Amino acid sequence: MSKKNIFAPSRGFTLIEMLIVIIILGLLASLVAPKMFGKVDKARIKTAKAQIELLSAAIDSFRLDMGRFPSSLEELRQCNDPKWDGPYLPKEIPLDPWNHPYVYKYPGEHGPYDIICYGADGKPGGDGNDKDIVSWK
Repeated sequence: MSKKNIFAPSRGFTLIEMLIVIIILGLLASLVAPKMFGKVDKARIKTAKAQIELLSAAIDSFRLDMGRFPSSLEELRQCNDPKWDGPYLPKEIPLDPWNHPYVYKYPGEHGPYDIICYGADGKPGGDGNDKDIVSWK
């Protein structure tokens, strides 16, 4: 039977060593996080542009079948006209990447119709993430 020396150094980490590791991880996260959030914002803008293209294609298909543009985006999902050959969207009308509804204007100011995503703030105008994403550009 051997005796253990209670004063012998242990093999675990000290509190100071743990704090240093946590500080280093925090510094690394502060350098990497802004770059990653920038990529998320770019992905949302690309998603909004792709969804506007999808809505535009559905509106154009609706016009070919019906001989007119829809008065609202809801007509892409259901309509009581006998010429209607929809639904023109496979799923429900999507919200923009910031969970706001797309704005559909018929007649449009920049073409037969306008589709607008107001960006992160959900209000007209703005810069950066708040910039409007539109169907005519």
